[in-house]
Amino acid sequence: MSLAILQPIIVLVLWSMVMWVWLYVTRVPAMLRARTKLDPTLPRDVMLGGLPPQVRWKADNYNHLMEQPTLFYATALTLALLEQGDALTVGLAWAYVGLRILHSLIQALVNVIIVRFSVFMIASGVLVVFALRAAAVVFQA
Repeated sequence: MSLAILQPIIVLVLWSMVMWVWLYVTRVPAMLRARTKLDPTLPRDVMLGGLPPQVRWKADNYNHLMEQPTLFYATALTLALLEQGDALTVGLAWAYVGLRILHSLIQALVNVIIVRFSVFMIASGVLVVFALRAAAVVFQA
């Protein structure tokens, strides 16, 4: 089995861990400065709503990395199990990962929504093509 199709998966997992660390490195000090009261009866947005937007952006992005990329992981692992991973397919996987990292950096640093949304839509298009390539393999006659 070629490991090439697995490499983008691991990079996106590691990037998700970078975002996880970044969110806590910024959130915990901000919560201490704001004297945020940890009240389990409050909705999360109310409890953390007093934090600066630049702090919340990191957590929002981490949550985004737990959403659509799950489709990428399932598709890439399916291709790996089927020992598929030609240059175009691996290139699509790397393109998706690169775009998701770019999306993270935009959201975490400047959060210009139209730019972030544009990158998200391009990444989504890449994911659709990636999934269609996997479907062609899975459903071939």
